Amino acid sequence: MIWSVSWRNVWRSKTRSLVIITAITLGVFAGVYTVAFMFGWVNQRVASVINTEMSHIQIHHPEYLETFEIHDYVSNTSEMVSEISMLESVKAVTDRVIATCMIASAETGAGVQLVGVDPLQEMQVTNIHQKIIDGEYFDGVKTNPIVIGEKLAEKLKVKVRSKLVITITEMDGTLTGGAFRVAGIYRTSNTSYDEMKAFVRAQDISRLVKLDSNAGHEIAILLKENGNEKQVAEQIRAMYPETQVLAWTQLVPEMEMLNENMNLMLYIFVGIILLALGFGIVNTMLMVILERVKELGMLMAVGMNRARVFTMIVLETVFLSLTGGTIGIVLAVVLTTITGKTGIDLSLWAQGLNSFGYDSVIYPEIGFDSVVAVTILVIITGVLSAIYPARKAIKLKPAEAIRIDM
Repeated sequence: MIWSVSWRNVWRSKTRSLVIITAITLGVFAGVYTVAFMFGWVNQRVASVINTEMSHIQIHHPEYLETFEIHDYVSNTSEMVSEISMLESVKAVTDRVIATCMIASAETGAGVQLVGVDPLQEMQVTNIHQKIIDGEYFDGVKTNPIVIGEKLAEKLKVKVRSKLVITITEMDGTLTGGAFRVAGIYRTSNTSYDEMKAFVRAQDISRLVKLDSNAGHEIAILLKENGNEKQVAEQIRAMYPETQVLAWTQLVPEMEMLNENMNLMLYIFVGIILLALGFGIVNTMLMVILERVKELGMLMAVGMNRARVFTMIVLETVFLSLTGGTIGIVLAVVLTTITGKTGIDLSLWAQGLNSFGYDSVIYPEIGFDSVVAVTILVIITGVLSAIYPARKAIKLKPAEAIRIDM
């Protein structure tokens, strides 16, 4: 009974109720969709870190990440790759030879990190081969092919099949060099990565620096599922205690922090919006009570206890909040679903976004748990906003309230 009465009371003043419901709808819609945009933005960056730049887990010599010296390598990487690939949670594994070098064209030069890979294995672990915008991924050039980023190509003023000269240090510290020819040019969402990473075949760089063909500086591991990289890293660490085994969350801790804080940002962002809306709801309900002083006095005079009056006011407020909140959430989810497929094009700011490693086309996304969390916050806002007006209502004295001439 009290539920149906409360619902009918909401619509006694349709204009006022529609105004507050519209305000709640717009506020919740804006909050949820903005958070969905941020979720999509961050998740795309995480996906780029894993699938393009790092993979889930990396193995190095214990001192390599501190020195990046060519002599800090891991022996028997081929055997390790075979053993790790047998683990149930592992999707693909590859080993790499990495060296810092100078790369020069006929026009200019630059310092880069030269990454020697097995092209077929690398295709299973990262998606650089899918980022090629000109030329081929190690095809089309028979001897010493090299794949470089678009930003580096612009810097060196070269194109596909241009000649590049690599100056590099051998294992004994002697400077040496070699001529390579551009097989392909790639473009990722991270211009810094594109400018600093150049890929060659592992056998070519190993021969150049006189490194054993079974040795390498890095083993990259791609897992079948996200989220269990730390557990798998512990398992691999137990297998090879003499190496340094790190998950991507340890290699890029700032991304892990940003990823983990997204739920907190959801609560803070939506909470601020609902707090502002809560004051509007309180003001509306106080107006409702002032208009119904005589009516409330009569209800209490004929036997409705204060608890039921309190519950009625609270329910009216919750209905207002929940109606507006539900519409706002539904609209946000619908728009998120649509733009999650089409994307939001921010090409106008592409240069700035790419310099920080973010895509210029964002695909918003939001999980069911986040939608539930927002719904609960809306209900809590309605209950809290109703407490003060409801207390004002139950403090009315029936005899005095009835005599008030509205």
